[in-house]
Amino acid sequence: MKKKKLLAGLGLILLFLTLVGFFLTLVIGPVKTSVFDLLEALKSQGKYQDIFLQLRLPRALLSFLVGASLGLAGAILQGYFRNSLADPFILGSSSGAALGAVLAGELGLKLTLPGFSSSGLMALITSLALVTAVYLISERRRFRTSEALLLTGIAAGALSSAFTSFLIFRRPDAYEQAVFWLLGSFSLAGWSQVLVLLPYVLLALVAACFLAPQMNLLSLGDEVAASLGCPVKSIRRIFLFLSTLLAALSVSVAGIIGFVGLITPHTIRLLIGPDHRRLFFYSAWAGGVFLLYSDFLARTIFSPAEIPVGVITAAFGAPFFIYLLNRRGAREV
Repeated sequence: MKKKKLLAGLGLILLFLTLVGFFLTLVIGPVKTSVFDLLEALKSQGKYQDIFLQLRLPRALLSFLVGASLGLAGAILQGYFRNSLADPFILGSSSGAALGAVLAGELGLKLTLPGFSSSGLMALITSLALVTAVYLISERRRFRTSEALLLTGIAAGALSSAFTSFLIFRRPDAYEQAVFWLLGSFSLAGWSQVLVLLPYVLLALVAACFLAPQMNLLSLGDEVAASLGCPVKSIRRIFLFLSTLLAALSVSVAGIIGFVGLITPHTIRLLIGPDHRRLFFYSAWAGGVFLLYSDFLARTIFSPAEIPVGVITAAFGAPFFIYLLNRRGAREV
């Protein structure tokens, strides 16, 4: 009964924060608008209709979806590695995406798909390719461990970052584009990106929640999970694919945004426990709320100027995460 009340209370808090966050994002911006202007726009009237429905609303939705993607991916990987310090970019997906985005500018690629620029499409491809290579290397007969996958991902990410820095050094004019990918931004958000990301987030969330009992078994150790009937290798591949896809898609539409996939699953786990049947859903929701407010601050603090959203998430995320670690450490003493 206590657990149900806790979950209900958390759900109400997140719902309230979600509604308030969308309201603030729609009403407040560089162009001064009011609640009455918003109501007129919802009636398909008023001079600010395009601002509300074509600029602010898709941006709010995209920031929420990206936050949900990163929150869910972080929860999956923390369960996968049985380490609460794991995050969605630990296997090099972010570094691979940044390399692809900068490389697209270097090569002058003009390939696009609905919802993706040439840089975004290249970021998605290189991110998925890098993590696939990391997995295949770590699957060699002598190295089939989670530690091998983790260390290979760190090495591959460092190598990708080195190539990215080299490309930026060769082309100083690409610096502004590199900042977008390395620090994250929703300045180019539109309905096309929202429509691209939405089905993947929903399908990944449904799949993760459906397979959550298997993740609970994996948290007991591979040998125990296998003895209880869990197809360990197949389940691990599915979860790795889901987390990589979510991280890669997020980076391809908004750049690298740190700490969302690290602190939100960790915080939710401290609040409701390690049961992934609930952890996946609430981590995704909390990630969406956190990034929604972070983007709101990024575009309003120095309005009309805008700062990268990654700066905001780091400014709030790093101290808060240190606090959580110290609090947990004090409890263990």
